[in-house]
Amino acid sequence: MTSVLAPPPEGSGLKAVPGVPGIPYVGNTLSVMRDPIGMARRRYEEYGPIAWGWLLGMRTCTVQGPEAAEAVLVNRDKAFANGPAWSYFIGPFFHRGIMLLDFEEHLHHRRIMQQAFTRPRLQAYMEAMAPGIVRGVEAWDARSGFKVYDHVKQLTLDLATDVFMGVELDRAEADRVNGAFIDAVRAGTAYVRFNVRGLRWNKGLRARRELEAFFYQHLPAKRRDGGDDLFAALCEAETDDGQRFTDEDVVNHMIFALMAAHDTTTITLTTMAYYLAKYPEWQERLRDETFALAERLGRPSLEYADLDALTGIDMVMKESLRMVPPVPALPRRVVKDTSILGYHIPAGTTVVVPMLSNHHMSQWWKDPDTFDPERFSPDRREDKVHKYAWSPFGGGAHKCIGMYFAGMQVKTILHQVLQRYRWGVPARYEWPLDTTSLPSPKDGLPVRLDRL
Repeated sequence: MTSVLAPPPEGSGLKAVPGVPGIPYVGNTLSVMRDPIGMARRRYEEYGPIAWGWLLGMRTCTVQGPEAAEAVLVNRDKAFANGPAWSYFIGPFFHRGIMLLDFEEHLHHRRIMQQAFTRPRLQAYMEAMAPGIVRGVEAWDARSGFKVYDHVKQLTLDLATDVFMGVELDRAEADRVNGAFIDAVRAGTAYVRFNVRGLRWNKGLRARRELEAFFYQHLPAKRRDGGDDLFAALCEAETDDGQRFTDEDVVNHMIFALMAAHDTTTITLTTMAYYLAKYPEWQERLRDETFALAERLGRPSLEYADLDALTGIDMVMKESLRMVPPVPALPRRVVKDTSILGYHIPAGTTVVVPMLSNHHMSQWWKDPDTFDPERFSPDRREDKVHKYAWSPFGGGAHKCIGMYFAGMQVKTILHQVLQRYRWGVPARYEWPLDTTSLPSPKDGLPVRLDRL
């Protein structure tokens, strides 16, 4: 039965947000997790761009389309806060990460953190990553049933510990740290959000304590010795007026940054691998591009200045980010009464911008469920129909600070993979995408991997 979120103030001219809340606290949670695009389309057809319902225990207002996304993400009247919304999901595990801060405090931390993502720093990270990428990709075992997601996740976790931490770890310790990150991420969408031993929430809390202990152990040496890694960069980062991070700040940002870096890159590379297996003509096109570039450069590895030459990889990466954005939804908490597209949104509401379904709206994209990298070619640029039609990295003040690092890592890894392997899946294979947390294939994406 249709109901409204809250009646608008009398004489405001605003509309009430419609919706079908469903069972209190539970609502449409399971349906949204299992079929987010289908649910979004049905909701849009029935209620338009803004509707409400119960989701994961919260009264949630879903805003669809780039116009609504812009209103929330640009946040001109400072009505939408990141921290209270994200804290509900990941706050206990990624406490005071950059995404969980708001307004002046967020800008203060972002100004300092930006020093860790300058062009010279990115070049240094890329040089530091190169040997690990070659070593990791070269070690893959070409065979049938090779699980792309599992191997890429291991590679990106190893790169994160090498390049971000700059700390020498043996295999057992690296696996322990990597496992803690995995447990912390999975805890964010736990159904049982209590500290019950053995369940996701409990594992996430233990993982957070383990990660804090790890970084505090190594922090004094980083403060003293420096380096070309992110850990050292955050220790050294200083604004023109001398503002720096405290030890607690460095630890909080490191835990969050490593999670964000390896998870989003893994999802993007896995999505690209899936569509390149499904569309082998695109795989061959990218392979031709990467070999031609290697021949022109006279070397198989890339430098930072070479990345712009990978135009085909760039289009495939953007289309893969459209098809499956690694962060499928962006929540915000409304901190004061406001409006979106003429609808009254009361304080205390959780607003969600559903990037996954926004990227599949036929109102903004031609054949949105079809893999078509050419839509990002210079003569088409479908993403330019609206500034927020394609926004896998968010927007506004909270736009992903590591987006250029992510693109650099994705292109560098795929450049090496294409020079060594060809991969494919059976003609009728469709990956079982799990969208109950960050999107990932339930089967790990098994492919036939052949060495060239």
